[in-house]
Amino acid sequence: MEHDEIKPQQINIELGEKEAEGIYSNLAIITHSPAEFIIDFTRVVPGVPKAKVLARIITTPQHAKMLMRALKDNIEKYEARFGEINIDLQPAPQFGFINPGKEPKVN
Repeated sequence: MEHDEIKPQQINIELGEKEAEGIYSNLAIITHSPAEFIIDFTRVVPGVPKAKVLARIITTPQHAKMLMRALKDNIEKYEARFGEINIDLQPAPQFGFINPGKEPKVN
């Protein structure tokens, strides 16, 4: 018995006008449970003691890992074209995308 060849499914993705504008975020808070990862995107402004969550993404652990791999792949492509993204030269951030448990390097 022959197996039918699985053809990739084409998905049309619609981008609304509001979503096309995008949201700037300089802080992501990531939490997880056994069933899902939750990523809250916010924007912290120096001198303002309060920040509002601008977008929340809830996804499965499998999709979170696929997102991590896709980001890694795209960062490698970006750096191959434009040069290394150096995060060590920035002053020690008081906020931002920081890996818990890893202190930023200060030169």
